[in-house]
Amino acid sequence: MDKMFSSFFRAMKSEIHRKRFQNLGYLPRWIIFLIDVLIVLVANVATYVTVAGLTTHKEDHLLLKYAFIVFINAAFFLFYRTYSGIIRHSTFIDAVRLLVSTTTSFITLLIINFSWRMITGKGYYLSTMLFISYVLSFLSLVLFRIMVKRFFEKYLNAADDNRKLINTVIYGADANAISVANALRSEVPRRFMLKGFIDQFNQNKTSKRLLNLPIVNRNKKIHVILRALKADALIITEKALTKEETIAIVEECLDYNFKVFTVPLVTDWEDFQQISKKVKTFQIEDLLERKPIRLHMNNISAQLRGKTVMITGGAGSIGSEITRQVIDFKPERVIIVDQAETPLHNLTLEIDAKPEKVNYQAVLADIRNRETLQAVFERYRPQVVYHAAAYKHVPLMEENPCEAVFTNIIGTKNLADLALEYNVERFVMVSTDKAVNPSNVMGASKRIAEKYVQSLQNYHRMHHGEMGTKFITTRFGNVLGSNGSIVPLFTKQIQEGGPITITHPEIIRYFMTIPEACQLVLEAGTMGNGGEIYLFDMGEPVKIIDLAKKMIRLAGYTPDKEIKIKIIGLRPGEKLYEELLNDTSKTLPTHNDQIMIAEDVCDDYEEINRAILDLQCNAKLITNEEIVARMKKLVPEFKSMNSVFQMLDN
Repeated sequence: MDKMFSSFFRAMKSEIHRKRFQNLGYLPRWIIFLIDVLIVLVANVATYVTVAGLTTHKEDHLLLKYAFIVFINAAFFLFYRTYSGIIRHSTFIDAVRLLVSTTTSFITLLIINFSWRMITGKGYYLSTMLFISYVLSFLSLVLFRIMVKRFFEKYLNAADDNRKLINTVIYGADANAISVANALRSEVPRRFMLKGFIDQFNQNKTSKRLLNLPIVNRNKKIHVILRALKADALIITEKALTKEETIAIVEECLDYNFKVFTVPLVTDWEDFQQISKKVKTFQIEDLLERKPIRLHMNNISAQLRGKTVMITGGAGSIGSEITRQVIDFKPERVIIVDQAETPLHNLTLEIDAKPEKVNYQAVLADIRNRETLQAVFERYRPQVVYHAAAYKHVPLMEENPCEAVFTNIIGTKNLADLALEYNVERFVMVSTDKAVNPSNVMGASKRIAEKYVQSLQNYHRMHHGEMGTKFITTRFGNVLGSNGSIVPLFTKQIQEGGPITITHPEIIRYFMTIPEACQLVLEAGTMGNGGEIYLFDMGEPVKIIDLAKKMIRLAGYTPDKEIKIKIIGLRPGEKLYEELLNDTSKTLPTHNDQIMIAEDVCDDYEEINRAILDLQCNAKLITNEEIVARMKKLVPEFKSMNSVFQMLDN
């Protein structure tokens, strides 16, 4: 018992001491300035003692002379802001700033001394004395910072001994790697204990060391090197690695239960606090084997700059990212339409925090209400519309097909009709791969919306030529991190200790990140003459169970040991794999090899419009089965995976 209490009090004492000294490096700048002035004063006293002991030279006006030297140094401290750095995080830049300041002071004093000699015939100072004062001042100022930095490193490291640090190796041995290493060593509280560096590019560093740590050539497997250095994790700082090489390294580390960290883009490699904050674990998005998105920025800019742009569902995961990207192209005004009050408010706070003022209007409105939408169109006269508002959760729409009809179908019809009425230049609809050979109500409702938009374009072209609104549909798969994505669900389940729930061990999906999807939406919106359905290159399909295992490993756990994976069975309306094309459809290429055009048969506008109006009038009066039966007539390829509706296929 005594031993337990003793250990407890030692830990408490260590923590108290650490907290007490932790903020000493954050002294007010005026105190740092006064300390530097005091150091120069002491250096000049030492200079006087040295010169007086070596020569018989008698100094006149002693106090005035040395006070003037201190004054000149203080003036250049202020000019170069040598006091602005945090002492315990002093870097090479701080030393250079001190060197420039003291050197400028020395040169200024030499010029003054030479001018005095020219006027009076006698020097005011001994040149030797000025040089000694200069050297002592610079060395003392730098030594002070080194001593403070070393003190904090040693003292706080002693406190860190009571915590479990992650033994880590840095992949890279260049200036970036050194900056990361220094940042992690000065981090408070510390997270990592550095064990060495891996360098695959310079074979001459076999037996050399960096920051007193070994540099290991990558002549063996990564996991072998990590095990030899007794490391638990790898931090990748090497920017010369390709995406494929990075993924291979991460996959190898995860297979052998090593954690992997990365450092995203850092603008100032001397700002250790910024660097340490950016050292984070790899995200699942980083492991998508996808080509980088290449955009024709000039085309997008020409379409959006100076225009009034409306985004429906603008507070959702896709709509909000479209909003962020549209803002960068300097439109005249952005109209953000959403029915969700809190997310819309949060987005406005984010936009207001931007350094550049954005002309935008947040509109709380439901796209199912045509009168409300008409008032918005009448007031703001949008020239480009991005339609991202939709219900997208498959199980909920299976239970509430009426809501899918009114939001996904009638809402889209309202917007498309008003876009045509108010001469919108381009109407870009965000659709889904679930609209292809749909197996659920949500996918079928989006397919009907696609059909209506496409047939409206064709009908208008037949009667009015190429003039008027260009309707464009974009179709892509699952988006990582969106409100409907499984990634946030898996993340939550991992944080809660599992299990991760998967509907089927063989289920596969296409994935892309939110920014990627929205970039391609903007790109596709500039293409074509209207009526096209654009498909995005979704990369290789991903097995959901493999995705889950990678996420578990990225979180530092072992699949089926610390975090279990539980198979719960397919949900109503869910199928094993999604498609981007109907069975009878073909694709045409575009100038962007990541965007294709689906060649779908265009329905008769009057027929589909009549069927949608019939649905609108009766959806609240008829049963769910009757709603689905009418949807199946509009989308013959709709084969329900919901046992409740499967009998309607016959």
